[in-house]
Amino acid sequence: MAGPAAAAPQTPEGFRSWMETLEQSGPGQHDPLFDFLEERATLEQMRWFLAQEQAGEAGFDDLVALTQLRMPKQAKLELARNYWDEMGAGHEKGMHGPMLVHLGEELALESVPGPVVWESLALANMLSFFALDRGHAYHSVGALGAVELTAPGRCEKVERGLRRLGVSGLARRYYALHSVIDRTHWRRWAEDVLTPLVSERPELSRWIAEGALCRLQAGARLYDRYRHELGVSGDAERAA
Repeated sequence: MAGPAAAAPQTPEGFRSWMETLEQSGPGQHDPLFDFLEERATLEQMRWFLAQEQAGEAGFDDLVALTQLRMPKQAKLELARNYWDEMGAGHEKGMHGPMLVHLGEELALESVPGPVVWESLALANMLSFFALDRGHAYHSVGALGAVELTAPGRCEKVERGLRRLGVSGLARRYYALHSVIDRTHWRRWAEDVLTPLVSERPELSRWIAEGALCRLQAGARLYDRYRHELGVSGDAERAA
């Protein structure tokens, strides 16, 4: 990822545009796995996928909280707003983490057989490392920004698949929410985190870009594994 990241623009406008192209052309984007989950997965296949996702959940709220340590003022304020959204603006029923827990309870994901694939754990470990190690704080900014940028499309397809399978609206709430709110989160992340950071220190674009690309590449590797386990084709499925 170092080579492509080094080529990222060092102007705020250019860097934002470069990041936004990742939603269409970045590693793992618009993987046929998510069309399958939306349109054809059985309930047991969906439960297996969600069990893997929950096992590899690093906790976006905690990652943001760790990343904001000693960040410049404007970036820190936006990271704080993002964290506050994750925490339901101080209301337990609005907290994002427990929504995912409720989904797991309704679908009894703890009873899903089989081991957790290593790619799921590797993705969570990478995000945790970026957030915990201050030498990689700007990698974390890029990785979490890539999540905000790319999550809505995936979440929308998973939510539609859950609805097709008869899962309750309350249990679907996590995916329904993130198919919408992360679009706003990305806009604010671009305007109030990326823009001021790159404006003040253009050289940061390389490390932010590398974090974003690492996150997307880890996701692409994970989706490949999911498709293999679920018997979903790759390029042929995408072309269908």
